[in-house]
Amino acid sequence: MKKMQLIQNKGLMRNVTRMFFLMTVGLSVLLVSACNKDDENTKEKAHLSVRMTDAPANYDAVLIDLQAVEVTGNNGGLIILNTNAGIYNLLNFSNGLDTLIATGYLDAGTISQIRLILGPDNSVIVDNVAYPLSTPSAQQSGLKLQVHQTFEPGVAYMLLLDFDANQSVILTGNGKYQLKPVIRVIDAALSGSIKGHISPSGIMSMITATSGGISYSSASNATGQFLLPGLPAGIYDVIINPEIPYTQVTITNVAVVTGVSTDLGLIVI
Repeated sequence: MKKMQLIQNKGLMRNVTRMFFLMTVGLSVLLVSACNKDDENTKEKAHLSVRMTDAPANYDAVLIDLQAVEVTGNNGGLIILNTNAGIYNLLNFSNGLDTLIATGYLDAGTISQIRLILGPDNSVIVDNVAYPLSTPSAQQSGLKLQVHQTFEPGVAYMLLLDFDANQSVILTGNGKYQLKPVIRVIDAALSGSIKGHISPSGIMSMITATSGGISYSSASNATGQFLLPGLPAGIYDVIINPEIPYTQVTITNVAVVTGVSTDLGLIVI
C-alpha cells in the first residue's frame, strides 16, 4: 500500500513539475512576444531627449522647481515625457555644461510646442540671501516654448533648452524678484557655437554675436570663459562688452560651422 502511494505521489510530482514547466515556457513566450511588440512600436516612433543649459548670471544661484515636461504633438495631442523632476540650480549648467531633464517616444510628425511645468519652490540667492521667485499668472499653466519641428520614425533627436538666467530674473520696483523665463530652444545637430576666454578673469562681460541682423548673447563666467551655443552657420561679428573701466572689443568675420565650436582663444580686454 505504501509502495503504491509512493508511486502515486511521484506521478503527482511529475505532473506538477510538467505543469510548472509548461506555465514557465508559456509565460516566457508571452514576455518575449510583449517585448518584441514594444520594440516594433518604438521603431515606428521618434525618440526625444530634452536637455537644459544656461548662460552665466550675476547671482549666487537661480533655483527652479521643475515638475514635468510636456510636448504638443500631432493634432494638438499632449505627450508627457519621462521627466527628471526636481529643483535645479541653473548656474550649474553654463559654458557647455547641460543636464538631461526629460526623454520619451513620440509619434512621427510635427511637434509645435514644449511646455515646462514649474512648481512653487523657485528662488534666487543674492549675496547669500534667498528670495522667492514669483511666477506671473499667465505662466502658471506652464512655460510654453514654440518648436515646430518634424520628427521621423526610428530617429533619436535632442533639443537643448538654453535658459538665460541673467535675463529671466527680474527685480521689481517693490524689491521682490520675479521669474520671467527667457529660454531658447536649440537643435544641437543643426547649429554651431562660439567660445573664448577673456582676460583678466573675474570681470563680468556680455558677449554678443550678430549675423544678418540677428543677435545672440551670453556672459562670461568667473574664470573669464564664455560659450554662445545654438548659432546657425554663418559669419558673425562678436562684441565683448566688459564692466567699466575696461573697454569694448569687437571681432569681425567669425565663421560658425554646423557641429563645430569656433574657438576665439584668449581675448585681452
